Amino acid sequence: MFVARGIAISLSGFAIIYCVLSLAVACGWRRAWARAQRLSVRHAADMLFTLRMAPFIAALLTTATLTVPSFLLLEPRAIDEPVGGISLALGACGLILGLAGITNAAIVVRKAARAVREWTRGAELRRSASSVPVLTVSRASPAMTATGILRPRILLSSAAQLQLTGGECQAALDHELAHVRRADNLKKLLMRFVAFPGMRGLEAAWLETTEMAADDAAVATTGAALDLAAALIKLSRMVPEAATADLTASLVLGPASAVQARVARLLAWREEQLVGKHSRWRGLSFGMAATLAAMAMFALTYRQLLMNVHTATEWLVR
Repeated sequence: MFVARGIAISLSGFAIIYCVLSLAVACGWRRAWARAQRLSVRHAADMLFTLRMAPFIAALLTTATLTVPSFLLLEPRAIDEPVGGISLALGACGLILGLAGITNAAIVVRKAARAVREWTRGAELRRSASSVPVLTVSRASPAMTATGILRPRILLSSAAQLQLTGGECQAALDHELAHVRRADNLKKLLMRFVAFPGMRGLEAAWLETTEMAADDAAVATTGAALDLAAALIKLSRMVPEAATADLTASLVLGPASAVQARVARLLAWREEQLVGKHSRWRGLSFGMAATLAAMAMFALTYRQLLMNVHTATEWLVR
């Protein structure tokens, strides 16, 4: 009974924190997004992803560092009390959330693997200076996409290869390499794992912003920006990108309005936009200082926090 109570309380605590924070993010992310418009698109994409994953991470850390230790250290093992109905119901919700996340992620992975197998049937390895293999595929769609998480590959259709000039093709490849370096396919999988109602707007904003971040990472000169813009225009006029999968990063992704906005942004690109790319160390230093301060405060108040959490969980088992 002690183990059953511990599992029920842990799952209950996770479910409460996760659902409350997820609702808060779903209702308030637009306000935070409006204030983050002055950030570079790379930092904006990172902020949106962090905001999307924050409820799950916070719930997991709180359960692992407070709920479970408080129960193991402060709950008497000799008392044989039944698990309360509220705790059982919330525990079941936590278990359903976990199983639903695993199932959703597994379905997405299976669908993506099936699509990539179909696309790469008869593919040929293309000569490239990139460390990521580039395969030429016979299918017209997707025109160009980055696939895989542990073993990423870039797929380039033969039709797209004929349409693009050398500079345009290289700029498009650099865009896909930026997705690989930023592990965007893994981030997509994590978002599927923590699926929650009301998050589609946040995920769509992240997807649009991360495409712009990959555009920025792919260009270092005005000429490269123009090449990438030309590649976007040409590929968007080819076969529609209907054959994309969830765990792929296609060059032409999203509605036509989003592609047009990216083209307009690239046409207006100036080398001064590189200035913000070297300021990440300042933000990293600030983040590390804030993290260390939070960890110190957590360590100083840890015993009192355990007692407070145990008092709260006592109510759940009744």
